[in-house]
Amino acid sequence: MGERSMTGRRLQAMYVFGILLNAGALIAAATNGATLYAVTFGIVMCYLGVRFWMVRQSYGAH
Repeated sequence: MGERSMTGRRLQAMYVFGILLNAGALIAAATNGATLYAVTFGIVMCYLGVRFWMVRQSYGAH
């Protein structure tokens, strides 16, 4: 069980890192007037948020 929860923590950390990177890219795109890129980064952030939630449910919210 310890190995499984470590994998869950790693996955959660990767999703959080991805969400933060996309947030930075979204802000950069929005401030430069690249609306289409900003929307794309927003969609990716939503997807990563859903995947993060699914991993959290799968491995148990500790």
